[in-house]
Amino acid sequence: MSPADPLRKALAGFMLGAAGMFATMYSTQAILPELSRDFGVSPARAGLSISVVVIAVAVGGFAWGPVSDRIGRPRAIRMASLLLVPPTIGVALAPGFEALLVFRTLQGLCMPGLLAVGAPYIVEVFVPRIGARAMGYYVSALVLGGLVGRLGVALATAVVGWRVAIGLLAILPLVAAIVMRRGLPEPELAPRGGGWKRHLTNVRLLGVSVGGAALFFTFVGSFTFITYRLEEPPFSFSLAVASLVFLLWLTGLLGPLAGRVADRVGWRRLALGTVALSATGLLLTLPDVLPLLVLGLACIAGAMFTGYTATQLGVSEVARVDRGAATALYFGIYYAGGALGAYLPGLAWEEWGWGGVATTGFVALGLAAAGIASVRPEALDEACVDSTQRLAPPA
Repeated sequence: MSPADPLRKALAGFMLGAAGMFATMYSTQAILPELSRDFGVSPARAGLSISVVVIAVAVGGFAWGPVSDRIGRPRAIRMASLLLVPPTIGVALAPGFEALLVFRTLQGLCMPGLLAVGAPYIVEVFVPRIGARAMGYYVSALVLGGLVGRLGVALATAVVGWRVAIGLLAILPLVAAIVMRRGLPEPELAPRGGGWKRHLTNVRLLGVSVGGAALFFTFVGSFTFITYRLEEPPFSFSLAVASLVFLLWLTGLLGPLAGRVADRVGWRRLALGTVALSATGLLLTLPDVLPLLVLGLACIAGAMFTGYTATQLGVSEVARVDRGAATALYFGIYYAGGALGAYLPGLAWEEWGWGGVATTGFVALGLAAAGIASVRPEALDEACVDSTQRLAPPA
């Protein structure tokens, strides 16, 4: 067995955990029309089944990030994967829409143990060994999990109903927790210094976070409400056919390539490029022309996943200490943007149709560009670097 084999196995186990988590996160997104019919709720209210999850992730990250700094990232990752199983079963058994929202909230509170903790774990364990493409592999795992949670649930719903389809997702985090019982390497002791106070005043970190959140808002809004548009004339597709649009998530498999590009041009330039690509995609979705609509959504999806890779690398650059807390702050802002993206475009859809959804996206992308552009590459936080040098363990 080569020396690289243990690292490969550890990476594969962690990727399985990340994919299992992400499969549950947006498991209701592709079946919102079905939930609207089953529970008798409006599109905007059905979108709350996504909003409550992302809000819970934003809140939960503030606990999981610092906890992982103290008890170790591998332990936090394994614990979160196991805790995700019971509320996933609860969603499938929910007797009413309010109960469904409660279980979805509980799911969201568990997820940061894999998401907000996973990003710094990648930076600390795998990026030093195989480069920025490790973050791309992580994003690719999230993409595959998202496809299972969206497309898989939608197609299974057409055969066995949405309750069975969502209930089956509980298998993924359970298997992941078992696989990750051994083999996740411990990172070197992460430097600490300042905690929340430092990060709340780190304008560079806030700029990266706003940029990521605004990109995420546009992505969530577009893909949450596109199924309603595709079910209406002139398209008039069934839910199963409309859900095939989530195959566009396969653009996220370019994550490793995005990591390599970031190594060459820098995360900031790459992130700004993704904002422009997402705006172009929104423009392409405006006409009722299916090929243009598909191309536009592909641009939005590709921009989102590439932008996620770029901004995660940005966080690792602008926050050299207490990375668990820094990543938790990033995800708090990021998922607050996603929560709004699952609700506000729904109101715009009900009032103005797809043009309203696109308009909310353009506004968000303007904020994304401003946030990322505000992170001046030459303004590296010297105090943070000094602190890292003082607190880093000896070689």
